Amino acid sequence: MALNPDRLLPAEADSRAIARRLFASVEKLPIISPHGHTEPSWYATDAAFPDPATLFVKPDHYICRMLYSQGISLEQLGIARLDGAAVETDSRTIWRLFAKHWPLFRGTPSRLWFEHSLESVFGITERLSENNADRLYDLISEKLATPEMRPRALYDRFNIEVISTTDSANDPLTHHDAILSSGWHGRVVPAYRPDAVVDASRPDFHRELEKFIALTNNPMTYQGYLQAHRNRRAYFKARGATSTDHGHPTAQTANLSAGEAQALFERIIKQPVKPEDAELFRAQMLTEMARMSIDDGLVMQIHPGSYRNHNPQVFSAFGFDKGADIPNQTGYVKELKPLLDAHGNDPRLTLILFTLDETAYSRELAPLAGHYPALKLGPAWWFHDSPEGIRRYRELTTESAGFYNTVGFNDDTRAYLSIPARHDMARRVDCAFLARLVAEHRLDEEEAYEVAHDLSYRLAKQAYKL
Repeated sequence: MALNPDRLLPAEADSRAIARRLFASVEKLPIISPHGHTEPSWYATDAAFPDPATLFVKPDHYICRMLYSQGISLEQLGIARLDGAAVETDSRTIWRLFAKHWPLFRGTPSRLWFEHSLESVFGITERLSENNADRLYDLISEKLATPEMRPRALYDRFNIEVISTTDSANDPLTHHDAILSSGWHGRVVPAYRPDAVVDASRPDFHRELEKFIALTNNPMTYQGYLQAHRNRRAYFKARGATSTDHGHPTAQTANLSAGEAQALFERIIKQPVKPEDAELFRAQMLTEMARMSIDDGLVMQIHPGSYRNHNPQVFSAFGFDKGADIPNQTGYVKELKPLLDAHGNDPRLTLILFTLDETAYSRELAPLAGHYPALKLGPAWWFHDSPEGIRRYRELTTESAGFYNTVGFNDDTRAYLSIPARHDMARRVDCAFLARLVAEHRLDEEEAYEVAHDLSYRLAKQAYKL
């Protein structure tokens, strides 16, 4: 299974030689991880990871959704049910099931990430199978028990310079406080994710809203609600946050008058909430968040276009984020116009746009980012965080937005060991793209070295103020 040193580089000899040189210049750069979902508790407690299944299988949506698609229940994978009903608790059994079905991942980025982790972190160079499952489980378990495999040691081993977690607006950030007070040199910063108190269509919205208002000791009025956001944003910023994140179903924005916004707020705090009011409130809050970002300097990210929890049976049994999210067709030109009319020309705002709808890259997103000073393009995300997706992203956006209206690579993962694998993949694919431009005499090789460094390191650090 030894990783080929030329993986993901061009097959054509001349371009491959250029790509090799470019990749060698960025391979060892520090990792800037500006938008991730790793647990801050890992860095706060620095406890050993418990076992291979808990490390690799249970937290990885890519793995769970593929296995579920082939008839393997989430109970068999040890995913906890909301009703507390029995699920598989033996990690070795879960690992054996995963190993038996490992051929399902042929050709997927999950295979690239997993096998990169096996070889580079554990020194394992044989492919996982049903026959070697127990032996590899024991090898990994033995290494997980060593100090070198603790989260903080891996942070240094992976050459991470800074990593952001994603945290609910109501999160007390206790683990971040523990990290800051521990004296550890690692930089783990929170990111403000207010979806639970912005999306009135969520079943937990009113409960989370009440907690939010109580936490900040503000009145249940629209102005009190906005002040609560300002208070919480300041709380996050004091603990190192440099960004906010908004995972809305659409990119719709609005810019209502004060009276209209107050009336809308009074409607959405009552149950039931009409779907059109929930959408309008999300739209209004994106514009409000842009205003707040101009004031406090937090970078704003919009991750729209996912039909969340598409499978009602999975959602009712297991809750949010269990692999049943599906990309939607998403518009940006008309949808973002109210926000852009108000703030798109303000260079104090940095608004990073993502999409799950690749058809929007060349038609809408790249032309928008190629014009408005406030806009930048986030990298290929989620379903398109793959060699092919990253290549398509560069092909579809560079002609209109160039390289410098993008923000480098964003690993967006819960799986800690996949972070270096994902950055390795992105750097290889970007170097392959640049090598083609050099081979076609569209870019000087000296320029390509500079762009490769920017895409791998500088742009993310700069865009996210890290």
